Amino acid sequence: MGDPDPVNPRLVLASGSPRRRDLLARVGLFPEVDPADVDETPRRGEDPVALVRRLAVDKARVVASRHPVDTVVLAGDTVVAVDDRVLGKPIDATDARVMLRALSGRRHVVRSGVAVAVAGPDGVPGSVRSDVATTIVEFRPLTGVDLDWYLATGEWDGKAGGYAVQGAAGVFVTAMEGLHSTVVGLPLSTAVDLLASVGLDVRRVPTAGTDA
Repeated sequence: MGDPDPVNPRLVLASGSPRRRDLLARVGLFPEVDPADVDETPRRGEDPVALVRRLAVDKARVVASRHPVDTVVLAGDTVVAVDDRVLGKPIDATDARVMLRALSGRRHVVRSGVAVAVAGPDGVPGSVRSDVATTIVEFRPLTGVDLDWYLATGEWDGKAGGYAVQGAAGVFVTAMEGLHSTVVGLPLSTAVDLLASVGLDVRRVPTAGTDA
């Protein structure tokens, strides 16, 4: 199996997240989008690190299985954890309020798993590489007014932990240790390193407006 063509890389993002597409665009990558559909239920006793790594790998493998040989598939998964309790995506505004109250005035941990799979013959993924990035986020104490205002924005919908740090929830953040992009949903340096490890180095990929 050869390396992906550095001039015209076949890259697929196993996610429909516009936030992840925006992050990749920063380094000149504009992948095809093919969202993965996998069961994201945590296994009994599975810690957040193992969870996000497994889900990222599962997503990468599922999508790689339906693409031509040597296609590079990038997948990610993000969870928020407080007191070792995983906060997934809220089912409704009430659930989001409960999550935000749990994060109010304290530190929490955001884990983002990233996986890269290279499609092999006969729908069988070849090599799969993965890593997990961690960022610690601290929120200021949130008042009832804060919660009402934020929930009314609708940003919480579909977001791990019930918030989007790149949006209005940024006003709640008082400190951050680690990559901001981890909290957004795709640790960019981790993703770039994994892509380079399978032959797709962004430093060799022409970006719009540059010579090949």
